[in-house]
Amino acid sequence: MPRFFITLSYNGKNYVGWQIQPNGMSVQQALQDALSTILRQEVTVVGAGRTDAGVHAREMMAHFDWEGSIFSSGDLVHKLNNFLPKDISISAIRKVRPEAHARFSAVSRTYKYYVTTVKDPFLHEYTYRLFFHPDLEAMNTLCEVLKEYEDFTSFSKLHTDVKTNHCRIEYAWWEKKGELYEFTICADRFLRNMVRAIVGTLLEAGRGRLDEQGFRHIIEARNRNVAGDSAPGHALFLEKVTYPENIWL
Repeated sequence: MPRFFITLSYNGKNYVGWQIQPNGMSVQQALQDALSTILRQEVTVVGAGRTDAGVHAREMMAHFDWEGSIFSSGDLVHKLNNFLPKDISISAIRKVRPEAHARFSAVSRTYKYYVTTVKDPFLHEYTYRLFFHPDLEAMNTLCEVLKEYEDFTSFSKLHTDVKTNHCRIEYAWWEKKGELYEFTICADRFLRNMVRAIVGTLLEAGRGRLDEQGFRHIIEARNRNVAGDSAPGHALFLEKVTYPENIWL
């Protein structure tokens, strides 16, 4: 059956996350309902991963299978954008190899987290405000430590259904850009709540409460209870999902 990848972005403020849940509207449900209505047949959408409630995506990828009448991808993008609410936008629909999978074929995912120390009415919905000036050097020292490890149980939500808590972090770094502190992290995969837990823990170093030895102890303990609190979801963005070039048709 022909398979198609959808590239979309969304503001997660009004959603319970990407994945369909019984306690509210999800991005997956909104997209699935829109596709099923337009194509006049029940369509199942599979995402590249889960984003938590309130988390945003500048680029999320999802796939669906369709063997009905041939459609123009540009026309379907237009119809979906007219049908979907204003906080979800479709930018492309591309045909891929039948075995390509939005989640399992991805080779990396990149997230960004935004922090500020200023009160700004135009930033507060998308940034986490701190009441101290974080030590970037201290936090970036620990970012380098992250790349030495693979087991990130200490930064994972408890009682998840994954088979392994191993991930390979390729890049992690803080930068100051004007009034914003921007954290970028890229890995082959992420655990539930992992980025927010890492951010919350790194910010402990940023305020002088955690050194390298303590950070290593947290990772090696493989215990979520010893790590810092999770940073709020509203300042987290899924930036990009990367795939091998040979999946596209």
